[in-house]
Amino acid sequence: MSIKTYLIALLSIAVLFVSCRKEEMELIESPPEDTLEPASNIADLMKRTASNDGSIDNILDYANCFTVQLPVTVVANGIQVEINDEADLNQVESIFDSLDDDTDYLQFNYPITIVLSDFSEVIINTYSELNQNAANCNGENEVDDDIECLDFEYPIGMSIFNTNNELIETISIQNDNALYNFIENIDSNDIVVVSFPITVIVFDGTQITINNLNELETTINNFSDSCDEDDDYDYNDDDCNNCTPNQLEDILINCTNWFVDKLERNGTDYDDVYNGYTFNFFSDGSVTSVYNTNNYNGTWSTNGTGNDITVVIDIPTLPLCNNNWRLHEIESVTGETKVDLRVGDDDRLRYESSCN
Repeated sequence: MSIKTYLIALLSIAVLFVSCRKEEMELIESPPEDTLEPASNIADLMKRTASNDGSIDNILDYANCFTVQLPVTVVANGIQVEINDEADLNQVESIFDSLDDDTDYLQFNYPITIVLSDFSEVIINTYSELNQNAANCNGENEVDDDIECLDFEYPIGMSIFNTNNELIETISIQNDNALYNFIENIDSNDIVVVSFPITVIVFDGTQITINNLNELETTINNFSDSCDEDDDYDYNDDDCNNCTPNQLEDILINCTNWFVDKLERNGTDYDDVYNGYTFNFFSDGSVTSVYNTNNYNGTWSTNGTGNDITVVIDIPTLPLCNNNWRLHEIESVTGETKVDLRVGDDDRLRYESSCN
């Protein structure tokens, strides 16, 4: 064999080898246990978990199946409020909470945009149009499709193969909207593989590492009904779902110079009785109130959890403060913190401090 012929043969073998290696790289076998089928139960569960939670702003729209796109301007009991993020909803609640015996009302500056559970958007021009859309939602505390008791931690990686197991694209999903629409638009000819591990966060803040689709399906099923999804319109009824005595104690002890912002006993208004009094709570269970040069000493304690936390206050010389109060709400906005204590509908004590 001539040298020329030998070199040509060697070159042909090299080209064939490179071609085979290229084909081998393109034909990546996707792991079948991590393949996300578009019509599967796990795909449906992931969409329901990623869907837009319409109940989060029920104080604005009284609708569980859509949210109002922010920013938006509202008028709450005659006071104009700019709502730029979820935290600003506390401003509306504070206005509504300021009086118990009035009729609360809220008006939008139209047009507004509402975001449906599938993240599609609808422009609303009138109050009538808003009501018509709200009528399409399930009512208070009725079973609905969205899963609110756990959330995905992003980003989540996805690899897309064709039917020949050739890798088409690898993408990084950054939020619920992107995940919902990605699953909604999976083509029947595509093979989608989830890049595990991923993390989900359940309602109490616990993080769970998920290693495959079977684990993910089990976890979503286990936690889908494990919390109160707050699908009601009473924004005051369960503000302390996740409150703990330790949280309350930290706030009362670390914030100083509390004053009585609101006080009712047996339905009678005593808001002004303790004007000028400051209250300080201490870790040893003592509480001291100061007015001018006078000190008034007593005790305090807490027990329970969630919406059933009892706060016992006993200051013998300030009897209107004393009760086995139930913690109704802890409210913190810029520049102030409020602790709202109640017993039934007739007794209420709300302390306020200028700390956050």
